[in-house]
Amino acid sequence: MLAKKLLVPIRNYVKSVKGPATNTVRTSIKNAFGKHLLFTNTWTSGVLMVAGDLMEQEIEYQRKLISERYDWWRVGRMFITGLAFGPLHHYFYMWLDKALPQRTLKVISQKILWDQIVMSPLCIVVFIYGVAGLEGKTIKSSTNELKEKFVDIYAFDWCIWPPTQFINFYYLPVKYQVLYINGITMLYNVFLSYIKHRDEVGPVTKANI
Repeated sequence: MLAKKLLVPIRNYVKSVKGPATNTVRTSIKNAFGKHLLFTNTWTSGVLMVAGDLMEQEIEYQRKLISERYDWWRVGRMFITGLAFGPLHHYFYMWLDKALPQRTLKVISQKILWDQIVMSPLCIVVFIYGVAGLEGKTIKSSTNELKEKFVDIYAFDWCIWPPTQFINFYYLPVKYQVLYINGITMLYNVFLSYIKHRDEVGPVTKANI
């Protein structure tokens, strides 16, 4: 596999470096992507969801759409919702890799379709209902918000995720797939945060300050 070949020089270098500190780092990384993989996937999902939201809030602040630079309650809600994506992605991609283990173009295409037809809509539903629930909104209000924003988010998903997932499914071992997705999602979350909160921001006036 190309990904393994590309990692060979790095692995050889790490193995050649001796010392207690290096051994500790090596063991920590091995555990993070081994027996603690679910924990790693969950927390990186939450942290990178926060990173995306902070970038979006910074954009809103610079454009004078919000009066305060950061809404930390909003950040907290995004973090909790992000944590929910970790186990969801973890178990789905583990199952998908077992169900479709080959790396042929046909199988990769099938994986991408599974991701777009099953996982993508599910994630949108979890995101909208999750954040709305933490905001104290009713089921009816959350459902109306989902109806309003689902098409915009899902259409954007089709532009971003198929090429992203082709790289993911073709080149990366399954234990790194959620981390890769979380990295891309950090930038994707800027858009997601914008769509979620676009009705709550507007030009800052003296009355708002």
